[in-house]
Amino acid sequence: MTAQHIGTWYEVLLGRYGPQAWWPGDSVWEIMLGAVLVQRTTWANAARAIENLREAGRLDETSLATTPLPVLETLLRPAGFYRLKARRISALLEFVRQAGGVTALRMLTTPKLRDDLLHIDGIGPETADAILLYGFERPVFVVDAYARRLLGRLSGSRAPADDHLRTQVCGQSRPVSWLNELHALIVEHGKRHCQIRPRCTGCCLTRFCAYSEAERGAG
Repeated sequence: MTAQHIGTWYEVLLGRYGPQAWWPGDSVWEIMLGAVLVQRTTWANAARAIENLREAGRLDETSLATTPLPVLETLLRPAGFYRLKARRISALLEFVRQAGGVTALRMLTTPKLRDDLLHIDGIGPETADAILLYGFERPVFVVDAYARRLLGRLSGSRAPADDHLRTQVCGQSRPVSWLNELHALIVEHGKRHCQIRPRCTGCCLTRFCAYSEAERGAG
């Protein structure tokens, strides 16, 4: 898998699905919040929880920080795992407060900010990278299950290491807008075709896919 391969796959996906306009959110904080709420659920469910917070006047950091935990849990119910996510959001709020706010976080280098995010309870590499890319506009690649599956199948490697994928995708100094769109397109394609049990019929990447070629050979 080379940078040229990735660029070609990107163009094919963009031609098929068009711009995805990710990530919805009116502020860095809202994007950070959404990155936590979307864990282990769909964006539609996370968006309902965000709308609950908005309607209750508790979406901004200041109001949310003074929200009693039982109230926060109730507002987050649509996102699932609402007790766990309420605790994680509380930890995220405390992190932002101690850092001196979002403005102060913007001043940190990408490696430092990523490392700090990873020390927050419930923030793993995927969530941290989503926050970096969509919230702070840093040139990182979000490695999630969709990316592992698709890029692994295309390249003929069933279990590519996450660090290897990040290096391969970001090694050519890709702009943030390109990385933003790539991740969104991979997710869209994963939902439609490159599922756990792949739906290769109609897939726009079949002619590039080592997995599909192997399946055809086996047949």
